Amino acid sequence: MINVKKPGLLSTIQDLGRHGYQKYGVIVSGSMDPLAHKISNLLVGNDENEAALEITLMGPVLEFKETTLISICGGDLSPTIDGKPVPLRRSLLIKAGSVLKFGASRNGCRSYLAVAGGFNVPTVMNSKSTYVRAGIGGLDGRPLKAGDALQAGRPLKKESEKIIDYLLPYLEDNHFTEIDWSISSEFISSYQQKQAIRIIPGTEYELFSAESQEQFFNKPFKVSAQSDRMGYRLEGPSLSLEEELNMISEAVVFGTIQVPSNGDPIILLADRQTTGGYPRIGYIASVDLPLIAQTKPGDELTFTMVTQEKAQELYIDREKQLNHLKQGIALKCNS
Repeated sequence: MINVKKPGLLSTIQDLGRHGYQKYGVIVSGSMDPLAHKISNLLVGNDENEAALEITLMGPVLEFKETTLISICGGDLSPTIDGKPVPLRRSLLIKAGSVLKFGASRNGCRSYLAVAGGFNVPTVMNSKSTYVRAGIGGLDGRPLKAGDALQAGRPLKKESEKIIDYLLPYLEDNHFTEIDWSISSEFISSYQQKQAIRIIPGTEYELFSAESQEQFFNKPFKVSAQSDRMGYRLEGPSLSLEEELNMISEAVVFGTIQVPSNGDPIILLADRQTTGGYPRIGYIASVDLPLIAQTKPGDELTFTMVTQEKAQELYIDREKQLNHLKQGIALKCNS
């Protein structure tokens, strides 16, 4: 059992999304940073898609009533356990009675807390993801609030049990103990590093004026304060079409960049609507979605063009890295 002493700004239970229901008007939702989500689960022996706690900017204060295997990945929100700094991207065994607290953001804006066995909440349409606007999934379809009690599931995989058995003798009088190996830094996207976001030209890209095309890839855009899990509104050069266009709404995906009539682009994110009727100037390459997810309001973004083939190649390389990580954890657990 995990007691919520303080809920934080926006802390919700998410898995990798509610897929297969967009045709009925049900959004996908799920984690904003799927890479951090997957890694946090792998480090505690869960399946990649298991529900984790997505923590945004100002994190919660959580009291663990039972000794629990956890990991924290994604943005660095200064986590501490009973006042002692906690490392990211490691398997951690936290002792019963200890308190996990998140502080100021050092870099990024979203952390993912995974617990061995995941969170024991109802599955709605094959997903545990919270969609706040509809009030479904997660914990009663809403963010955490003070006084909530989260129940961890029973670890189902041998990796979880082996990590716990390995760490338990080292816990003793400590509030927590950590595994003595970590993930290669080459595998982790640096959320502090400023880099251009890779974009595939959108379906209507050629219909934008030459000036708009040039500005989109050569001028910075700022993430507006009017941004949320549904979409990031960007402030910067106004983008326009060569001629007025009437469009029929079509399905949209995570990372679609639409441009409404006011000329300010909108990046559609995890809680995006199922269809959109604005011109699409680009699509963010899947491997760069974690960088977008860790961008805060006020941060600047720049874009660079890649081909669809290059974006696919980058995605395949990322999936190979994830598979190597799974194999490495399995080898560590069985050694």
